[in-house]
Amino acid sequence: MPEGACIIVGNHAQMNGPICAEFYISGKHTTWCAGEMMELKEVPSYAFRDFWSRKPKFARPFYKVLSYLIAPLSVCIFNNAHTIPVYHDNRLMSTFKKTVSALEKESRVVIFPECYTPYNQIVNDFQEKFVDAAKLYYKRTGKQLSFVPMYIAPARKMVYFGKPVVFDAASPIAEERNRICSYLKDHITELALALPRHRVVCYANVPKKMRPYSKEESL
Repeated sequence: MPEGACIIVGNHAQMNGPICAEFYISGKHTTWCAGEMMELKEVPSYAFRDFWSRKPKFARPFYKVLSYLIAPLSVCIFNNAHTIPVYHDNRLMSTFKKTVSALEKESRVVIFPECYTPYNQIVNDFQEKFVDAAKLYYKRTGKQLSFVPMYIAPARKMVYFGKPVVFDAASPIAEERNRICSYLKDHITELALALPRHRVVCYANVPKKMRPYSKEESL
């Protein structure tokens, strides 16, 4: 792990990612959290859409009710944890400002940037704009930020870290987004494949029996 500020990027592993980030990342740290999960009026629609919209049709009414029931608990938990709210509208700049401020205080920032598009059996594609935090951090401090790949393996009750990649302030930001995200996804995959065969807790909320294995069974 780099000394001082860095961004740790991992597979979401459903709720396992945020739980690991809150309780098991050492030193000063804070985690990106969906801003909607921190706002009472926004929790139900976001929770149903992101967690349960792919459930069987007969079960969806139950999960719609559940999305309202969890709203007060969600607001309480995420507003009292070490979190930075993440938005995808005109509030996005506040996310980056809070992130850079945390980094300037030598805090580690943990991000789970997966989306629903699969990359491989281990990890999904990333929403790439989080890399922009390194550009803003460089403008404020003149320091080039490191991104650390992290693989969360609930089946093994372990978290694994890989070799960091360093942001290059001299390169166009679009190229850096692509380079850094490709590096992180590939190294998270390598961390998983280096382990004995195990079930992967993928980004999508699917039943345990449908979760993929990290690799094919050896003959």
